[in-house]
Amino acid sequence: MSTSGTSARDEILGRIREAVRGAPDVEITRDYRTVTAVDDPVALFAERAAHYRAIVHVLPAADLVAKIAELTAGKTMVVPGERAWTIRELAAADGVVTGCAVAIAETGTIVLDTRQGSRAQTLLPDYHLCVVRAGQIVGGVPQALARLDPALPLTWISGPSATSDIELNRVEGVHGPRTLEVIVVVPSGPGAEGSL
Repeated sequence: MSTSGTSARDEILGRIREAVRGAPDVEITRDYRTVTAVDDPVALFAERAAHYRAIVHVLPAADLVAKIAELTAGKTMVVPGERAWTIRELAAADGVVTGCAVAIAETGTIVLDTRQGSRAQTLLPDYHLCVVRAGQIVGGVPQALARLDPALPLTWISGPSATSDIELNRVEGVHGPRTLEVIVVVPSGPGAEGSL
């Protein structure tokens, strides 16, 4: 029981301090893996993102503008930074087109920060078209964290928004876009690599 003037938290922490008093200091090794070596980051990212039900296109930079035009033809698309969008306009838009801060090959994850738009701009429209440049794809999570600004809000995306009910029935589009389409841009021209 806590006495007057002390909180339950203080009492619990006091008991812990008492229990470990006199215990030897233990060195905690922090020999974490910081690099994930991946032979073909573009191919692995495309495979893993597709596994999470994203639609993935890998194409040369020279074809990017035409592909975006094809995928967005006749749609009202939110382009972050283009203008101010009201919540009602965002909800009524057909989709959003963004870049990314970094993408992770090992997990098929795309990470957005506020430079790609506000969370509302990237979560309210039902369709998200994300452009990922080959140089933005890293092997693993530690490499991604090293590239991110910890002061910025981040959104980590692994496939379309989805959840399951108690009977494990998958429902998409509950917490964000129902459809995630990704264009992975590889270098154009002679010697370009990374097309699938």
